Amino acid sequence: MSIGSRPSAGGPHAGSSADDVPTVVTYDDARELCLKQLASSPKSRAQLETVLKRRGTDPEVAAAVLDRLEDVRLVDDTAYAESYVTTRRASTMSRRALGHELRSKGVAGSVVEEALDTLDPEAEIGTARALVARKLPSTRSLPLDARVRRLVGVLARKGYSGGLALRVVREALATEAELDALERAMLDDLDVDLSDAARLGE
Repeated sequence: MSIGSRPSAGGPHAGSSADDVPTVVTYDDARELCLKQLASSPKSRAQLETVLKRRGTDPEVAAAVLDRLEDVRLVDDTAYAESYVTTRRASTMSRRALGHELRSKGVAGSVVEEALDTLDPEAEIGTARALVARKLPSTRSLPLDARVRRLVGVLARKGYSGGLALRVVREALATEAELDALERAMLDDLDVDLSDAARLGE
């Protein structure tokens, strides 16, 4: 039988999760498992290697399966990285954070850099500005230093560098202050206009 139960390291224990994990032995079993993984979501070669290793697949069998999947372009780390960068960038992640995530998924550094090079540096700044603009109103009740720390922290958690984060936050706060000043001036002018109108109506 090609797929059996793998005993746990300390010996079999009834009802343990290790006993329930089937071992993938044959080429066809390994191929089927990889296709199921790819059907659920795109995967890097390293991610599939990890899945096969956990299922006890012989390294030579795993390599043969993955080589074949690469030949037919069902596994393509370059396309995977480019798609990942494009999709995840919509979640306001920084270039640095995207690179870290791709490397953690086993994508080669050179492939990661090629994918990141497709990003427009100005677009990254624009993404950071959009994120700060969304968070800015909720901080208006805080002291200025607390607002700066919170907003810079929001960007830092998305992987933006401290320098860029501080620059974007300062710009946003300065713009907000200018708009507030303009609004106050407009309200002052409106008060004058209303006073004149009231006198004319007497």
